[in-house]
Amino acid sequence: MKYIYTVLLAVVLTPLIFTNFSQATGLISNEKEGKSVSISGKVTSLDGETIPFANILVLGTVKGTYTNLDGSFQIFDLPDGDYSIKISAVGFKSFTKEVNVTLGQLNKLDLVFEEIGVEMPQITVIADKDRIFSRVPGSVSYIDQKELKALNPISGNEAIRRSPGVHVVDEEGVGMRVNIGIRGLDPDRSRSVLVMEDGIPVALAPYGEPEMYYSPAIDRMTGVEILKGSGQVLYGPQTIGGVVNYITANPPQEEEGAVKIQTGQGGYFSGMVSYGNTFGNTGIAVNLLKKRADQVGYVGFDITDFNTKLLFNINPKSSLGVKLGIYNETSDATYIGLTQTMFDAGNEDFTRMAPNDRLDVRRYSLSFSHQYDFNKNIRLKTTAFGYTTTRNWNRQDFTRNTNSNNPPANWTGVTWGDTAVPGGAVFMRNSTGNRDRQFEVAGLEPRLEIDYDLFGAKNELIVGTRFLYERAYEQRVNGTKVGVQSGNLVEDEIRTGYALSGYVQNKINVTDKLLLSAGLRFENFDYERDINRRSFPGIGVRDTVLMAGNAITEIIPGIGFNYKPTQVISVFGGAHRGFAPPRVKDAISNVGEIYQLDAEKSWNYELGLRTDINNWIFVEMTGFFMDFSNQIIPVSESSGGLGTGLVNGGATNHKGIEGAVVFDLSRVIGMKKTKLMYDFNAAYVNASFSEDRFLEEVNISGNRTPYAPQFFINSAFTLETQSGFGARLNGNFVASQFTDELNTVASSSSGEIGQIPSYFVMDAVLNYNVAKWNTNFNLTVKNLTDERYISNRRPQGIRLGLPRFVTAGFEFRF
Repeated sequence: MKYIYTVLLAVVLTPLIFTNFSQATGLISNEKEGKSVSISGKVTSLDGETIPFANILVLGTVKGTYTNLDGSFQIFDLPDGDYSIKISAVGFKSFTKEVNVTLGQLNKLDLVFEEIGVEMPQITVIADKDRIFSRVPGSVSYIDQKELKALNPISGNEAIRRSPGVHVVDEEGVGMRVNIGIRGLDPDRSRSVLVMEDGIPVALAPYGEPEMYYSPAIDRMTGVEILKGSGQVLYGPQTIGGVVNYITANPPQEEEGAVKIQTGQGGYFSGMVSYGNTFGNTGIAVNLLKKRADQVGYVGFDITDFNTKLLFNINPKSSLGVKLGIYNETSDATYIGLTQTMFDAGNEDFTRMAPNDRLDVRRYSLSFSHQYDFNKNIRLKTTAFGYTTTRNWNRQDFTRNTNSNNPPANWTGVTWGDTAVPGGAVFMRNSTGNRDRQFEVAGLEPRLEIDYDLFGAKNELIVGTRFLYERAYEQRVNGTKVGVQSGNLVEDEIRTGYALSGYVQNKINVTDKLLLSAGLRFENFDYERDINRRSFPGIGVRDTVLMAGNAITEIIPGIGFNYKPTQVISVFGGAHRGFAPPRVKDAISNVGEIYQLDAEKSWNYELGLRTDINNWIFVEMTGFFMDFSNQIIPVSESSGGLGTGLVNGGATNHKGIEGAVVFDLSRVIGMKKTKLMYDFNAAYVNASFSEDRFLEEVNISGNRTPYAPQFFINSAFTLETQSGFGARLNGNFVASQFTDELNTVASSSSGEIGQIPSYFVMDAVLNYNVAKWNTNFNLTVKNLTDERYISNRRPQGIRLGLPRFVTAGFEFRF
């Protein structure tokens, strides 16, 4: 362990030591010394507002920069010739300008951006137009398209863990079911995180069942936003762990398209075709993704994902966006994992213990986003959305051995593990449990945005409301043979919820340097559970009429600030109320009894700093404290429990510090045809139970919460050359973590309980861009050193992280 920490510390400090030593000895000089400016200029909006941190890229070279806070920029030492300059920024339409560079002559460019006509819908929730987020009163991360291309991820987990303080647990290695934990929160099914795509929730049922059994495919994303600060009051219902918003591409202004193919081991194939254009006042973007594999890690799968966007500019004041999505997935995902003896033996790491298990996920979504501009200061944005998700999971039954070691009556003859160890073997049964669920969600959200002046200070007011309907149909069908989808209906129920929320937030520019933000959110959730068929003790399965309901109401305040003492430093902080409603099936028992399962509540505080030093080093540091009056602890099957849902876990505290540093080493060294970047993000988290509570006669006060490693770090070296060659080396370290409230160190025989040791995984990407073909070729290796490590002990046994996995592919753009 000490060796790992020493290596990580060396990796973090090496760029700083190298840079300081080189400058002190004169090996390198300031980038601008002895250089001539080839192109300079200023970037503004149509209204004349300067645009800071817009990206300026010289196509076909590694030359580029971003604008300063006053919108100005400079590009040095371009050889004579004709160049295409691409200018882009969040919230504006990208464009390209042709320029000629002649020896001794300075090109001065005045570039004017046109804002995107409509957000589809609310395309950017938190991404700001400025790199240090000087107008965002809280901690945020923005993983852009360039970073996604550098990662070449097969799983969205790879992108999300690039944000400081975010712990992502791999379930099957390809990210079909994402498990996100922010600042020490339990990552199980991302229950404590609000996950959205283009500003719309994607969970099965955002209030009553917020599990992420469907995860948006990272392959078709242009960015990912992560918000952890007080700005969460604009989004709900979960305001505890943070907001993760996947961003898809809007229709382009001109015709463009792409074909991307990636193949790899285990029959892995990912193919995507996209096309977009604007015809008059109508824009269109179409995307089709096909992914499959015979076996990657534990799982084989087949996914078809189709999405399309339409953008209608009705008139100068009104525009309408329409988005349609169809997703179909079939996989042999399973709950069962390795026993401890199987893991120790090491010869059955990725054996399919239940090869007939099958999960079918189908999702249909439709949304409309309308924007009406009353004038340049008042806008009404209205979003209407609906989606259905079917999640049918066929899983073979099994039982673990006891001291008697007698297999069950319907034993198939297949046994896994060691029968000599009680609980260390698994007897597979010749029967199946079909867990069939279907979800319906619909919502309507009007939002009014007003820019106004009050006593000479600029203000931004946002007022909105949302009505959301959700319904879940759940059945349990027990089959008498392995793999059958029919059988005896033993459970049948319907869960319905109606939610009404409202919010208001006002930002005031007290001075040019100080921004204050205050907001308030109202949440009301009315829910009921209707049980039509279930098993009764001593009676058996029978039809019934059991109905119960309840309602929960909460006021959620939040306040934040952003202070810029200089143009390159931003200090931010805030406090807000964290809230998450209980799941309906946990709040009401199987016999219609209303449990006193509280909503999850916390007070969240943070204070941080962002700075961009000398245009070559970016630093962000944030301290945080989350004080839970009651944290809900998962004990459902998916979290490794007995299937009894969630329980009140009592008071907990989460405190720590997170940070990120980005070095542009090529600027420091003065490289002209090569771009070399180094970055890392790290977090220290102490998440523990903070009041007396006894389990098995043990007081767990002071114990760490499950699946909350105290330390994790993610770092990367990125190389780009003017010749077209590029490379990325990425490292991810996660410290040890406990899997239960008792903080049990020794592994149980079943493998479900016990400490997960620390691990360090490296990924590598090589790519070569052939400009004249508009094609990029890549070779990607995940888990470069073939590290063997435990990623999870959930749901029902040990799961190993993905072994070394090699893919190769290309992307052709037209």
